[in-house]
Amino acid sequence: MKILQINTTSGYETSTGRMVLELDEAIKNAGHKSYIAFSQGESGKDSYKIGSPIDVKLHALRSRITGKQIFYSVGATKKLIKYMETISPDVVRLGNIHSNFLSMDELFSYFALKKIPVILTLDDCWYYTGKCTHYTVDKCYKWKEKCGNCPRLHRDIPSYVFDYTSFMLENKKKLYENIDNLAVVGVSDWITKEAQKSILSSARRIIRIYNWVDLAVFCPQNGDGLKRRLDLGNKRVLLGVASIWNNSKGLHQIMKLSACLSSDCVILLVGKIPEDVKLPSNMISYGMVKEGRDLAEIYAMSDVLINLSLEESFGKVTAEALACGTPAVVIDSTASPELVAETCGKVVQDDIEEIKSAIEEILTRGKKFYTNACRDYAIKHFSKEKGTEAYIKLFEEMVL
Repeated sequence: MKILQINTTSGYETSTGRMVLELDEAIKNAGHKSYIAFSQGESGKDSYKIGSPIDVKLHALRSRITGKQIFYSVGATKKLIKYMETISPDVVRLGNIHSNFLSMDELFSYFALKKIPVILTLDDCWYYTGKCTHYTVDKCYKWKEKCGNCPRLHRDIPSYVFDYTSFMLENKKKLYENIDNLAVVGVSDWITKEAQKSILSSARRIIRIYNWVDLAVFCPQNGDGLKRRLDLGNKRVLLGVASIWNNSKGLHQIMKLSACLSSDCVILLVGKIPEDVKLPSNMISYGMVKEGRDLAEIYAMSDVLINLSLEESFGKVTAEALACGTPAVVIDSTASPELVAETCGKVVQDDIEEIKSAIEEILTRGKKFYTNACRDYAIKHFSKEKGTEAYIKLFEEMVL
């Protein structure tokens, strides 16, 4: 069996890029042939780089001017199709493809013509909406019937003027209907159930496969050395992790939280913080962390993870923290609640007093009270072996 994955990134610097490589390794270990096509990241054996940085920029500019997403890069897509002709994949898994490097019409027309089974992985909500990657904060559910007058027109690959969300939703629906063998994988129960109410409801299969964590890397360990290097003394560490910090990731609430913490607590933020944000003295910016082992050490050092994001398709930072034995406080929104059992932390409303109370309860009990339960929950639900085996089983079912 020959399997092709197409994703914006390939490599360990992004969560979806890491997933591509880990799944690639599992496919090969299972005795199948695996190929990767991508726009950004690491080029290696059995991989194909789509387009060029100039093409991506031109595509992004045209999308912003016209309001149409993933209609350009026709030349790059035709070259990708020529590559696919040389390998003749039995099944194609599509990850994140809405990053200005593909023509969806060209690609799906080829899949339909060649009757290639296709799997869509829902790392966000884009596949079943007119354009947006999330919608719950805006309380917009037009995607269930017909998009238009989009409240996120200037976000999620913004359009400067035109609103083509209704057209794009209908166009996606037609493209999906032309695929004889279409499967949809939600990365959480929440997004899987949302997909079942959408234009993807006609897919042959809609299943949930949790995103996974490398449990050999993300595991309980002694973080005292890092704590000494950061000169934190006996401070209790509240950890926040995001690629880019903004209010949808809960930055505004974390800033409020910092004002009402006891003096023996410090908030450590991993990820890029906006330049115009000035952190108070009890908050520390750690910056970006690319290596999994370095991030695991930070999780292990921390007393509690605070993931106050309101929109999570999965919430990988929560799963990684649990794997390291660190309890989590998450908001009762989208996928976050299903990742945190009662023995692994607290699920709270988006209310600063409730968030503070949950953190105080965890700190009072102490991290050791939660560590074993957190680790056990991660092993049961988020193991790499379980996740990759589920995908390989799906690949095999798709080509029978």
